[in-house]
Amino acid sequence: MTNYDVLRVFCAPNGGYGNELAVVRDGSTLPERDERQALALELGFSETVFVDDPERGVVDIYTPTLRLPFAGHPCVGTAWLLDVPELVTPAGVVGARRDGEFSWIEALPGWAPPRTLRQYGSAAEVYDLEVPPPGEWMYAWAWEDEPAGRVRARAFPGRDDGIDEDEATGAAAILLTAQLGRALNITQGSGSQILTTPQPHGWVEVGGRVLLER
Repeated sequence: MTNYDVLRVFCAPNGGYGNELAVVRDGSTLPERDERQALALELGFSETVFVDDPERGVVDIYTPTLRLPFAGHPCVGTAWLLDVPELVTPAGVVGARRDGEFSWIEALPGWAPPRTLRQYGSAAEVYDLEVPPPGEWMYAWAWEDEPAGRVRARAFPGRDDGIDEDEATGAAAILLTAQLGRALNITQGSGSQILTTPQPHGWVEVGGRVLLER
């Protein structure tokens, strides 16, 4: 059996919620892509990370059905777990830092997979949405408090792989931040918290709380 850690990323202030993530610290135990894809499917988390070099932070990220060049909550969680200043992903080098209870990464919006960002008129509308049928990857959002930058969001991957809704998605939060051009405090899913801040030259920081579950 392959050893792996399970984290919750983007937890609420009370430590609840957050999106689960599997991290295989010794990626050499499953060196082939088809082996990694099979384990990601077996585990069933929205993403599974394989660490190929823990000192340099070289990582490989999979959903249950495909390999990703970059993903937000896997990078936030893995950077926290490895305690490294950067991660090396197929998309590029992701800066990482800790600030008190929050773990942050810095990435370019162009690294994120395409997402449909769909604004609704109220947080209640977002809360009441039914899971749509498989199709487009949709990030549904609405202002809770626009002057304060508070957003209510839910994420629907639109894939037929058993993941109907992502509890917390850093890449989509990065795209929304880039589109709006301002710092955001996002409540996503059942109650996860994601913080974002635009940076110079088009970069975006995304951060949150990470807990080791097992």
